[in-house]
Amino acid sequence: MGDVLSQEEIDRLLRAYSDGELDAENMKEEPDVRVVDYDFRRPSKFSKEHLRTLEIIFEHYGRLLSTNLPVYFRKTVQVEVLNSEAVTFLEFSNSLINPVLLGVVDMEPLGGNVILEMASTIGYSMVDRMLGGVGLPLDKSRDFSEIELLIIERIMTVCVELLSEPWHSVIEIHPRLERIETNSQFAQMISPNEMIAIVSISLKIGDVEGLMHVCLPFITLEPIMDKLNTKFWYSSIKKSDETVYTETIQSLISRAPVPVKAYLGKSTVSVQDFTNLQIGDIIRLDSKVDNELDIYVGNIRKFTALPGASGNQYAVRITSVIEEEQ
Repeated sequence: MGDVLSQEEIDRLLRAYSDGELDAENMKEEPDVRVVDYDFRRPSKFSKEHLRTLEIIFEHYGRLLSTNLPVYFRKTVQVEVLNSEAVTFLEFSNSLINPVLLGVVDMEPLGGNVILEMASTIGYSMVDRMLGGVGLPLDKSRDFSEIELLIIERIMTVCVELLSEPWHSVIEIHPRLERIETNSQFAQMISPNEMIAIVSISLKIGDVEGLMHVCLPFITLEPIMDKLNTKFWYSSIKKSDETVYTETIQSLISRAPVPVKAYLGKSTVSVQDFTNLQIGDIIRLDSKVDNELDIYVGNIRKFTALPGASGNQYAVRITSVIEEEQ
């Protein structure tokens, strides 16, 4: 709505028109309107809000990768989301150079497939590291062998399984790696003119760095497009229940094996006596039978106990708990 003129402004305009200072024809001219071209062959189906939400989701995914992958490579893994953009699938496929590593992922219950494209240098580095090497890529690219693809498939399966947690705030999915393609011509499961969102992720394993692109077709995300906004994403994140986490951690720790040692006592013998020890010989210790024993959990003195037996096995009975290591 335009500004409302005051009576004084109206009178001033009428006087200017009467004196000929204003031209009626000039007043009729329409103001300049900026026209934006719209390409119907490449409709803008992903807004900036959609792309930003995808970046947030895959930032969470990157943290999971940097936590889980070092178990397999025994090296630090650094993951960073670089950017996201909307392009056609034709543009994406034309940018691929064979050999490539394309993981075709089923995002049940969403329709269609998502593609994980990983740089071949990262693939060679993974194989070298998994086979006991230092994790260096090849100087010259070549086709992957069947054994190398099996190793890469194992790692890529782990990467795919980690996708479910970051998407949990939007939709509960059950991702599954269907296959790995090394030739871009065999990954034409999407129409060339179909719009896709690409999230670019920098993946660094030790000193080797490469890119991983996640290709998300619009037809796959269409049922949940209204949920791909930061307002919905943040509002759907439930507050963490500290009690549940505490119980979970306690449950996991309770099943962890820990070494427990009971020291009967100490003694010093010569090397000659030690080499002449026979079955049935007695070694005199520096403690008495009725003295309490020190019980160590790992290398920490934690309990005192009295020696005894339980059935046919030796045992100790805890008499006190040592709060701090002494």
